[in-house]
Amino acid sequence: MAGVALGGKLSNWSTIRLRWPWVVILTMLIRVAVAGTPLGRVDWLRYVYVASLVALIAWTLWNVDRLFGVWLVSIGSTMNLIVIAANDFRMPVVQSAAGRLVELGQHGQYTVMDSSTRLPWLADWVLVPGWWLGGVFSPGDVLIGVGLGVVAFVVTRHSPDSATKLDATKTRD
Repeated sequence: MAGVALGGKLSNWSTIRLRWPWVVILTMLIRVAVAGTPLGRVDWLRYVYVASLVALIAWTLWNVDRLFGVWLVSIGSTMNLIVIAANDFRMPVVQSAAGRLVELGQHGQYTVMDSSTRLPWLADWVLVPGWWLGGVFSPGDVLIGVGLGVVAFVVTRHSPDSATKLDATKTRD
């Protein structure tokens, strides 16, 4: 929204040519299915989630030249992958924010953080109050959010019609 407020256009999104954008949609669908449905009880699906996270990281790296700031999403996702891999392919969640997960112990790609948790500083422990965007997040999630904000701002703010001196050098032979 900041990009629009500063004179940018939402229509700029239609000018972006991404490679395999369906990878992002599929990754988000897998995350929602494993975390937010009864499918979370199917233990082996956490590996499907991890595979989708690897695919998302590969996708962001593949599109880094097309989306300024998406490298922040790559780093944040890699941070999440590291902590998940270090904890039996589950994201640890701080007990004070784990809710029903405390009773279950683990669900989908999540587990309750305890003394055996590896790399707890990369786990879900950042508490954000609020009913809409509130919840518990990892430092990787925070970096992903910042990266998505940068991407949205730059895409919305950039005007494809405004050529710069740098753009002119690309057409010289």
